[in-house]
Amino acid sequence: MSTPGEEMHALVERLYPLCRSITGDGVRATLDIVNEHVPLQVHEVPTGTQVLDWTVPQEWNIRDAYIADGTGRRVVDFAASSLHVLGYSVPVSATMPLSELREHLYTLPDQPNLVPYRTSYYEPKWGFCLSQEILDGLPDGDYEVRIDSTLADGHLTYAEHVVPGQVSDEVIVSCHVCHPSLANDNLAGVAVATFLARQLAEETPYYTYRFIFAPGTVGAISWLARNAERIERVKHGLVLACAGDSGQLNYKQSRRGDAEIDRVLRHVLTASERPHRIHEFTPYGYDERQYCSPGFNLGVGSLSRTPYAGYPEYHTSGDNPDFVTPEAMEDTLAVCREAFGVLDRNRSYVNLSPYGEPQLGRRGLYDSLGGRSDAKQAQMAMLWVLSLSDGEHSLLDVAERAGLPFDTVVVAADALHGAGLIKA
Repeated sequence: MSTPGEEMHALVERLYPLCRSITGDGVRATLDIVNEHVPLQVHEVPTGTQVLDWTVPQEWNIRDAYIADGTGRRVVDFAASSLHVLGYSVPVSATMPLSELREHLYTLPDQPNLVPYRTSYYEPKWGFCLSQEILDGLPDGDYEVRIDSTLADGHLTYAEHVVPGQVSDEVIVSCHVCHPSLANDNLAGVAVATFLARQLAEETPYYTYRFIFAPGTVGAISWLARNAERIERVKHGLVLACAGDSGQLNYKQSRRGDAEIDRVLRHVLTASERPHRIHEFTPYGYDERQYCSPGFNLGVGSLSRTPYAGYPEYHTSGDNPDFVTPEAMEDTLAVCREAFGVLDRNRSYVNLSPYGEPQLGRRGLYDSLGGRSDAKQAQMAMLWVLSLSDGEHSLLDVAERAGLPFDTVVVAADALHGAGLIKA
């Protein structure tokens, strides 16, 4: 029986060959596959639609592209990798000398065996990406150049999956689906989000969880523009990116810096003793910068392993399925589950017997600790919950101030609530 990590890796491998961009059939094909794992509501936003300060661009689709030498041999072939074509390339069919063709070629001289990822979304251009090694091996002469693509009015596509909760207040989980053959950035994020949604759907969480699968930047902006009237429901959020490499976990805080999701991730990562780093917010990166823009100022952070541009394979053909591991994706998924477990159970209580310490023994609360190996810790958790249950401190406050595990504090609060000593 396969593990969740192995299943997520298999999903990455299946999605990897598809040519994705900010619009087009590659995005739809990606969402069709995700829909096999969790049901999606797909949204189509027409070209020309004003979304905040942006306009939905024309839709780009590509069927084939290649550079062929004088013998007809394809020296660069889109069929081998979707990275080989400059994203959003306009169509071209021509024959030209290598000296002219070079103006349209993109390589990585410092990483000569890798193919770069390049795009030109908002400037009409065409081009090919290839390794410096291949380029160095091309002799002078004429080459046939063909890009069979279309730029036409169409739609931008994004999708949502909602896990209903006990309350209508929402936690959003967002990942981008616009990158072509890049496994860590961001197919690993798509896979972790998909399996996180599937696992949460097996429960009845406290919050309603809304998963957003959208193209980067303009996709998240489209979602915000189309949901402005219900943004107040969004209480917490997390952007998943670069979720599958073997590096340590990194959490980038929301613009607020003190949002509850920030405190929860700091607590979970520290308490778990996983190697990790916490970063201050910057207005550069993934779609957390859209959700955290000052007009919305949502409490949305970003969880990754090695951050964007922090590994040599970033935005190159080196970011392939071999670069991500089932173990790393499963660990990222586990941190999300732990964090949302804290978020879902973090309550503030009021002590109903605040004058002096209530007698716990006659309520059977001490008896309930008998035989427990952590009886002393559990007793301290009860006393701390009673002490800080003033309607202003949450259970996370208790855990942090007392230096106790959050789960121990929750068990103590449940026992005190059951005995009628505290109320939410």
